[in-house]
Amino acid sequence: MKILLAEDDNKLSKMLAFLLRKEGYSVDTVDNGEDAINYADVVDYDIVLLDWMMPQQSGLDVCASIRNKGKNCGVIMLTAKDTLDDKIAGLENGADDYVVKPFEFPELLARIRAVMRRQNKKYENDIVYFSEGLAIDRGTYTAYFNDNDLQLTKKEFQLLNILLQHKGTTLPREQIIDYIWSSEKGITSNALDALIKLLRKKLADAGVENIIKTVHGIGYRIEG
Repeated sequence: MKILLAEDDNKLSKMLAFLLRKEGYSVDTVDNGEDAINYADVVDYDIVLLDWMMPQQSGLDVCASIRNKGKNCGVIMLTAKDTLDDKIAGLENGADDYVVKPFEFPELLARIRAVMRRQNKKYENDIVYFSEGLAIDRGTYTAYFNDNDLQLTKKEFQLLNILLQHKGTTLPREQIIDYIWSSEKGITSNALDALIKLLRKKLADAGVENIIKTVHGIGYRIEG
């Protein structure tokens, strides 16, 4: 799924982009309304996240431009403006939802998914297939083999997700650890080895054998 994040707070933009990419989304970032309009003109985004107060063009102007051009992407306003009149103005200009700053990332993620559901869309980028019968659904954090739920934990799912995203490429241990445990301290390679072992067992129990390869001295990979 493709997301455009238009936010002029550089620190917030970097943090949100990082977290959204960890969830498996493709994210473009801009820091002003004019660039947001230009990006939205040439790329078919699924979700556009708009800061209300931006240089050159406001988020409200960008939203109106998107709707006037017939774009049917989901639009979520990110703003400190929290009066009823502000919310009505955003919605009347074509926004699908409204998130008041400061907010927690899980709330934003839930709002994104809610907008997607209301649009009755199933995004192909949310589903990754590997071999016959194996699939992961990033929208529901679920992995399947022959339509049977593998019952992965969140970290097991994240591990399978990043390996499939980069199938054919050896991922260094440090990169995988940063992806899965970025907010935790004191994580060692032993934790990753244990997680690999658990994931391999669940895959093997389901009938998926030997797809995760160990590249000694570097990390792990799934063959493309």
